[in-house]
Amino acid sequence: MHVAQLNFFPAPRGLGIEELLVRWPSLADIAELVAGSGVRVSVLQAASHEDRFVRSGVDYRFVDTSLAKSAAGRGRSFARVLAGMGVDLLHAHGLGFIEEASAVAGFPVPTRPILVQDHADRLPRWWRRARHRDRFAVASGVAFTCLAQAQPFAEAGMFRRSTRLFAIPESSSRFTPGDRARARSGTGLYGDPCVLWVGRLTRGKDPLTVLEGVARVASRLPDLRLWCVFGAAPMLGEVRARIVGDPRLAGRVHLLGRVPHAQVEILLRASDLYVSGSRAEGSGYAAIEAMACGVTPVLTDIPAFHALTDDGRVGRLWRCGDAQRLAEALLLEATERTPPEQVRAHFDASLSFDAVGRLWALAYSQMLEDGHRRAA
Repeated sequence: MHVAQLNFFPAPRGLGIEELLVRWPSLADIAELVAGSGVRVSVLQAASHEDRFVRSGVDYRFVDTSLAKSAAGRGRSFARVLAGMGVDLLHAHGLGFIEEASAVAGFPVPTRPILVQDHADRLPRWWRRARHRDRFAVASGVAFTCLAQAQPFAEAGMFRRSTRLFAIPESSSRFTPGDRARARSGTGLYGDPCVLWVGRLTRGKDPLTVLEGVARVASRLPDLRLWCVFGAAPMLGEVRARIVGDPRLAGRVHLLGRVPHAQVEILLRASDLYVSGSRAEGSGYAAIEAMACGVTPVLTDIPAFHALTDDGRVGRLWRCGDAQRLAEALLLEATERTPPEQVRAHFDASLSFDAVGRLWALAYSQMLEDGHRRAA
């Protein structure tokens, strides 16, 4: 079986494929976890020039879309590259790129099933839905981290009745557990519990509710320390003011800012708990990375986190925007302490490259079988 993964979001200008794989590790992660299950994988990536690179059995190709003036034009650029590759199935990333995927399907080449993968895509505005509904007709399957995320699209009639829906985590992680004492010595992190936040300081991540939850539990957990890693931070001023203005938080919350991705693994190894206040996620890469390190997740009860934690059987889930529920979750987990080995065992069984790769291989096989059945 030969699958081509299509990435229509353009690569930054001036980068080659090897450099892009360093900057966008998930591009390789998704491809290589599928290749590890025995599927032949090619990755076509929109770019401003052509390039080609092979790694871990995956054939990466840049598709020059610089002259394309429309979504359909970008799709045709991909279709021309695909024409001689002998691909059995297409895996298009992003529901927001359905017009490009539709253009690929409409190009005069042999018909192949198309699976479109959600990446926290939003339902189109009502006035665009008829157009998108027509485009989604080319999709034989659509993958979400959990089927609950598909519900708004299904209720809006975006998919055909025959379209297969799959529940597959967006990606996995190469992070591993390590010696906690050594990690704390190397990073300077401390606390009982030592809690890590990894995420942007934005409304959607809801850092103010997380701070309020920490403040409410401070008297019960006087040694708790919260360490915050973040990149984009439009709420940084509000977050700092909240910390400085509350004696329950001052000296307890530490803003680390942006750190190299490799350093996140060491910070997670030093931590007891990983906390998130996200109101929506396609999957939650940082939560996956935390569980890969054996760190107990304390997450909001959104559909993606239900899927990652087996409905809260690993870690704790708390209601979005509810600081009191977060405080209770932190207290319970600090008191009962899920063993790191248990968290990592769940990761290995459900979220590892092997586990997710098997899910993709099964989805591909089912789609090809559907295609053969329809052709017969």
